[in-house]
Amino acid sequence: MKLVTIFLTFLIYLTSLISCSFKKQIVKDKQEIAKVNDNSVISLKKNQIFHDNIKTVICQKKNKRNSVPIINLNSDDKLTIKFDALETIKKDYYYTITLCNEDWTINNLNKNEYLYGFINNQITDYEFSFNTKQEYIHYQFEFPSENIYPKLSGNYIFEIYDENNELAFTERFMVLDTKVLVEAKVRRATLAKYKNTKHEIDINLKHNDIDINDPFSDIKIHIKQNNHDINSITNLEPLFIKNNELIYDFEEENLFLGNNEYRYFDIRSLRFLSEEINNIQLVDDKYVVYLQNDFERTFENYSIMPDINGDFIIEVQEGWDSSVECDYAKVKFSLSMDKVGLGNLYLIGAFSDWEISEKFKLIYNHKKHKYEQSVILKQGFYNYQYALYDSTNNTIDLSFTEGSHYQTKNEYFIYVYLKDHMNSYDRLIGFSKKDSNDLF
Repeated sequence: MKLVTIFLTFLIYLTSLISCSFKKQIVKDKQEIAKVNDNSVISLKKNQIFHDNIKTVICQKKNKRNSVPIINLNSDDKLTIKFDALETIKKDYYYTITLCNEDWTINNLNKNEYLYGFINNQITDYEFSFNTKQEYIHYQFEFPSENIYPKLSGNYIFEIYDENNELAFTERFMVLDTKVLVEAKVRRATLAKYKNTKHEIDINLKHNDIDINDPFSDIKIHIKQNNHDINSITNLEPLFIKNNELIYDFEEENLFLGNNEYRYFDIRSLRFLSEEINNIQLVDDKYVVYLQNDFERTFENYSIMPDINGDFIIEVQEGWDSSVECDYAKVKFSLSMDKVGLGNLYLIGAFSDWEISEKFKLIYNHKKHKYEQSVILKQGFYNYQYALYDSTNNTIDLSFTEGSHYQTKNEYFIYVYLKDHMNSYDRLIGFSKKDSNDLF
């Protein structure tokens, strides 16, 4: 009897120990899942680089430089995704795609519900840099492929992981299934008080090929100036509804500041000084480029400057293959002006992914009476501006240092989404691009 009691006591203790260990493992697993999910929630809302050695991420249509990363569903369209890793030893990188909602939050569908093929795919196309001071490895891949392609239209994001299964960077793209005709017109603002500074975007949606039960809640329109999210318009509801047409013709709700033409610099050659370059030096066997000093343009008259609407072009003059023959340089920016009392100034453009980031934050030099910052960039032609970020109101103002003019030539990108209640995702059913050149 005593032996049985001892055995039962030991059994209970052993069971308790295993249970406790199992519970600890569950808690640990839950913590790991929460950690991964938290990182995903943060990263999947925007383009984001998590490793400092990853540079110059480009996502565009195959063989179409500076194109929008959008492909048609069930078509032969291809995207090319390129990036550099500032390293000398080749690593394994993998990618997957994740479906997002119209506001770029994560959709809850399982991956097998919106993609065909393998969930994870290795990036096998890579080259080492050639004849550059900064050594790097250039990686690229095409999407879709026979190994992975999307089932549904909508917003997607690439997630690129390294060989340690750490998230290296994320990059947005879109899949379009055209069901509506988007007719849009960019015009000078109707209201007199905005005529000299703002653009008005009027939109007509014609949906002869699709039924829309509730256009006020089921249709979402995103209007983006130069295809960035800064002050984008996403809350419009149709002003008029007639037959199979939705009309968005407002006088104030659909206005954008025209802002100004972009500043630029050209470092396609590091041997000669172009117009906006003050000096080029070799420091510790790496290139340092000093740009000409910039000044405020807030109250200057409009002047025509050819630009590429905030984008950049990777290119080298003294070489054949810009992907691997372009070198990297530390580019030094400076802006002479009084220190801003409220908010901070940031470099902004496609090279910064249009994000307010610490590495693009300008630092005020009291002795020189100017703002300064340095950024490592690949050789090419770049557009940029200076933006004021007010953290109190969470607003970004490009006109604070750049001014705003109705004459500015901008491009406006219009995306139309339809809420699919049955399948619980947002379909991308319309797309259009219009510019303000017709104002003249």
